[in-house]
Amino acid sequence: MNSKRNMLAYDRSSTGLWVALIFLVSLNLRPAIAAVGPVLAQMGTDLAWGEGVQGVLTAIPLIAFAAVSPLVTFLARRIGIDISILLALLCIAAGDFARSFGGGVGIWLGTVVFASAIAVGNVLVPVIAKRDYAGHVAMATGVYSGCITAGSATAGLLSAPLAQMWGGWRASLAFWSVPPLVVAVLWALRILHNRKIVVASAAVRNSPSAQSARSQSSRGVFARVLRRPMTWYVTAFMGLQSSAFYTMSNWMPSISASIGYDASTAGVHLFIFQGIGIFSGLLIPKLMNVRGNQVCAALTASAPMFIAGLGMLLLPHLMPVWAFVGGCAQGTSLVVALALIALRGRDSAETVVLSGVAQSFGYLIASLGPLMFGVLVQATGGHHVPLMVFTFVAFLQCVVAVIVGRPSKM
Repeated sequence: MNSKRNMLAYDRSSTGLWVALIFLVSLNLRPAIAAVGPVLAQMGTDLAWGEGVQGVLTAIPLIAFAAVSPLVTFLARRIGIDISILLALLCIAAGDFARSFGGGVGIWLGTVVFASAIAVGNVLVPVIAKRDYAGHVAMATGVYSGCITAGSATAGLLSAPLAQMWGGWRASLAFWSVPPLVVAVLWALRILHNRKIVVASAAVRNSPSAQSARSQSSRGVFARVLRRPMTWYVTAFMGLQSSAFYTMSNWMPSISASIGYDASTAGVHLFIFQGIGIFSGLLIPKLMNVRGNQVCAALTASAPMFIAGLGMLLLPHLMPVWAFVGGCAQGTSLVVALALIALRGRDSAETVVLSGVAQSFGYLIASLGPLMFGVLVQATGGHHVPLMVFTFVAFLQCVVAVIVGRPSKM
């Protein structure tokens, strides 16, 4: 019991550069997934997989997000938020390595392991950002979501060249098990740093009154959050924007190749799509409080993806343009989705629950995107019908954006 109290006691704001470590954690929440898209065709050829099976592989991380996200609340309550992040980083590294060198079973098992670990980070990073940057939530959200996008874009850009340089996709994907190990070491040092601070205040934190307050605050929080319509609006927005991002991250290289671009150029298109989101995500916080709501920000973030979908349907040879436009949308949409989680939670306990619910059901919705895209490509023999469905989903996101941006129905 005392050990559990000590672990929970480490969950406090750090000082100095230790605070910024959350952004390094964010850099490791997408590379293991984003690195697959550019080498997906190679994997399919090597393993004799059709587009349908490839679609299943790309959907597994999102299904894992949906399954694991609601459990993160219990994990954090049991071992603490900071310890949970450390465990997640180690599991990302282990799962990524197993996917590359664990044989046929390792591909599927490793994907489940690192995706489940990423789900822990997805839920807890917004909570840590709200805790450590309480007075600058929108700014912190923009920075850490920009780091998520930067990690994704870097992996997407380097995946194919690394596979060519190192003789295959296995070594290329295994490379992304190294960065989380490095950050895990730094995060462990942060925990030790916090431990020294905790010693001085342990008596206050572990007093009977403090324990009672924590117990009371946890009672009924699930029921309160689940009863609010806003919870489900945030969930829908999270799901739709995630569906668009993961569909394009996995299938944009294939779309570009079908138009006639070579593999390297297709990889550049994916980098444009993912990379531009770094900068657009840093700009959208300026619109997060127009007229006292987030409608402007949510709609501004959503509309470009709809435009990109129409562009790929009607003028596909302008793919670099649509990659740029869609990239602006995915970067800003992620910031808005994560900021809404932080803004709609009234305190840390509610934010953890809202984050878990929104990401669980949201990623369940999102998992249908890349999966259905692959199935439709295989069924129709082309990308036109899948892109029509994608564009319709992007339109639905615009509709939800208007609803979720109004905070009055909390």
